[in-house]
Amino acid sequence: MRRIVALAPLAFVTLAIPSSAADKDFLAGRVAGKPVNCIDPQMNNGPTIIDADTILYNANGRRLYRTGPVGKCPSLRPMTTLIVEIRSGQLCRNDLFRVLQPGTSIASAYCRFREFTPYEKPKKP
Repeated sequence: MRRIVALAPLAFVTLAIPSSAADKDFLAGRVAGKPVNCIDPQMNNGPTIIDADTILYNANGRRLYRTGPVGKCPSLRPMTTLIVEIRSGQLCRNDLFRVLQPGTSIASAYCRFREFTPYEKPKKP
């Protein structure tokens, strides 16, 4: 007899770390790689919301993944909380997220992630 296992979508609430003056140069000295569709959420710290178009996930200190919303996501800004829906065990392009403003209990409309572009520090010679 075959078993059918239905996996409910996982929702992760991740608190966005406030940006600082250092975030202005968050990719300085890093080299961009080929964009990928998915990243492993367990291997990443984050997110760090830089602005309405930029979200960073820190993979291991050496590699950062840059993403953002497809189109506009009006509530996305530093000091907000992302509520991310992960359906495949990985965080992927077009996965849905909502934004929760500080002091509120109702999240924004759904937004979608763009692809994830890795940025790595060059290895020291």
